[in-house]
Amino acid sequence: MVGAEILLERSVRVAHEAGFSPVIVVLGASAESIEAVCALRDAEVLINDNWSEGMGASVRVGVGALRDVDGCVLTTCDMPAVTAAHLRSLVVSGEVTGSMYAGRRGVPAYFPATSFEDLMKLQGDAGAKDLLRSARCVALADGELDVDTIEDLKRARALFG
Repeated sequence: MVGAEILLERSVRVAHEAGFSPVIVVLGASAESIEAVCALRDAEVLINDNWSEGMGASVRVGVGALRDVDGCVLTTCDMPAVTAAHLRSLVVSGEVTGSMYAGRRGVPAYFPATSFEDLMKLQGDAGAKDLLRSARCVALADGELDVDTIEDLKRARALFG
């Protein structure tokens, strides 16, 4: 937890605050345990049975569920620096737009519906990195912090409560 929130709950809250709808959460390993402890509000929860394949499979599950939308923002739940304002800034241009931190491009990132075919082809654990190589980017302060270790969690708590 960072502050009073589980990171996944925080990510869902921030997406709602950004005005996004639908908010889709893709779970893989330990999905039942995660759903049992997280209040995911009115997010649509999907299960990625091929979670061991990597991020590409989760992207395919989420994007495959989208209907009648102009685009989508892909994000992860372990990045406590992400704000609603940052998410909204990604969609302004209507073109593929990533986040920039620590000298690299990454998620959260916006993809217009015209990119969905490319997203549905993603394989392995690289995610959408190749699709962001020449994309417009918006700076995300402290975006390099993703909570993967106890040390990361301590840093996140120090920065974000």
